[in-house]
Amino acid sequence: MAWALGANSNSPPFAPAIGANAISTMRAAFIIGILAALGALTQGGAISETVGQSLILDVQITALAAIAGLITAASFMIFGVYSGYPVPAAFATTGAMVGVGLSLGGAPAIDTYRELVTFWLLVPPTSGGMAYITAKLLRRDDIPDTVGVPLLAGIVGGILANIRLGVIPSPPEIDQNSVAEFVSRLVGEPTVLGIDVAVVLVTLVFGVVGFSFIRKQTIKSAEKGIKTFLLVLGGVVAFSSGGSQVGLATGPLENLFGVELGLPGIVLLTIGAVGILAGAWMGAPRLLQATSREYAQLGARRSIAALVPGFIIAQIAIALGIPTSFNNIIISGVIGGGLAAGSAGVSRRKIGVTLAFWLITLSTSIVIGFGLYQLLSTVLGIQ
Repeated sequence: MAWALGANSNSPPFAPAIGANAISTMRAAFIIGILAALGALTQGGAISETVGQSLILDVQITALAAIAGLITAASFMIFGVYSGYPVPAAFATTGAMVGVGLSLGGAPAIDTYRELVTFWLLVPPTSGGMAYITAKLLRRDDIPDTVGVPLLAGIVGGILANIRLGVIPSPPEIDQNSVAEFVSRLVGEPTVLGIDVAVVLVTLVFGVVGFSFIRKQTIKSAEKGIKTFLLVLGGVVAFSSGGSQVGLATGPLENLFGVELGLPGIVLLTIGAVGILAGAWMGAPRLLQATSREYAQLGARRSIAALVPGFIIAQIAIALGIPTSFNNIIISGVIGGGLAAGSAGVSRRKIGVTLAFWLITLSTSIVIGFGLYQLLSTVLGIQ
């Protein structure tokens, strides 16, 4: 399952960079594997808990149920890898786990489903809209590249100061901590008018560093500076994708590893990270080509516009513990960035087929997950 995620869902972050000829396909696949694996280890816990514990009520996911769910979801995504159509991993996994949970006799977690569906429905217009507006601003003649692109880099830098990572020391009551929060606690959490001053200052420092670095690059060469930021942005998005996607593989095994085997969560996340790394190196190039070449003929500026909302939305999803499809986020951004220059270059048929695949994946994965668990349970005589 983690292999399928690495090949399928962790590929889109570098697709815009490939479309803008900023990096080769094989090099992108290599970098994606490393960064996504690191993201999985440091940010994957929240999504894993949601998938393993919050999708169904009144029952625990047994080992056999986890097998049925993982087989169902991984099959959908492997099909996506070899068909060239990005299958939404979050839809496939959520549907599969709901199906096996119902088959176990569990009750549907209606409140959780409402939250998930609301977030999923908001992703395409939000990601596409943000990408469209950003691309339009970057194309304006009165906003030079030496200002517009560094400002976006500054925003990304400020957000990086506030993302929570498992490797940053944190108090016992929380599992992850951000750089800004860590510094704030070190200096005593000073506040002015209820605002944490240290958090604001650290955020500004990260933002200024990001702005200054990219501005220096764009002053030397606008084209080089833009492509440098595009690569950096692709890297942080690939890192975020690992954090948001690994839980789709490890979540079904939360009960088995944590309760039945008594192993720490980092063991399970490590297994997921290794699978993602292998999948990105072995299976990502095909989907990278499909996403970067067929959805829109993007330039570097529109590629940046496609990735910025992807990074922001992915980190929001991780913070909220909501499993989400990275294909959904990035492809919506790619389409929004492409439409900023008109509809030319955006394949309407490809978009329509992809949307149909998403809906079919969610509905059929529930049915298949339910039926597969019943089949395995009956044939093997175990629950």
